[in-house]
Amino acid sequence: MSPIEVVAVIAGFLCVYFTIKENIWCWPTGLLQVSLYIFVFYQAKLYSDVILHIVYVAMNIYGWYYWLHGGNLRKEARITRLSVTWFSACLVGSAAGTLLLGWFMASRTDAALPYADAFTTVFSLTAQWLLSRKKLENWHFWIAVDVVAIGVYFAKDLYLTGVLYIAFLFMATAGLLRWRSTFKTLSNEEAEMPDLEPAL
Repeated sequence: MSPIEVVAVIAGFLCVYFTIKENIWCWPTGLLQVSLYIFVFYQAKLYSDVILHIVYVAMNIYGWYYWLHGGNLRKEARITRLSVTWFSACLVGSAAGTLLLGWFMASRTDAALPYADAFTTVFSLTAQWLLSRKKLENWHFWIAVDVVAIGVYFAKDLYLTGVLYIAFLFMATAGLLRWRSTFKTLSNEEAEMPDLEPAL
């Protein structure tokens, strides 16, 4: 357990906590976390995770901007949902990406646990993109990632990170419930808004 991993774990915990609360501080704390984990995962030879966290840096910057300016009239973005078609596309695309990346890492590198590592990488990218766009379904993907990641990190003796992902699993479940409640509240408020269109 290195000092870098300790700081990364603390930043990661704060990032998810702020995300559940829809607090913009989730992005700077997330940026710190993913930057530090580039070094942690490189040392553990989890190369798919290294690639993932390099991409995360850019996605955190994008998500930070989108949450602040991605809504109507460039105001703060609100929680929205994916259509069934888009959710299915994300699921199938992530599964295909997992198989492709897992095969590449297994056949071309000395990566540890190539397919499990590929799963957490590809599904995390999907989850992070959906989070950046403030889609409710991001939490479904994070829950799947957390379940697999717990096994991966304990297998690689990254015990503190494994414990963090156990906490992430509970937090992602809480995030799903909270965001779902917020989405329903916003939807009900919009449905109850009076029609401001002038009568013909």
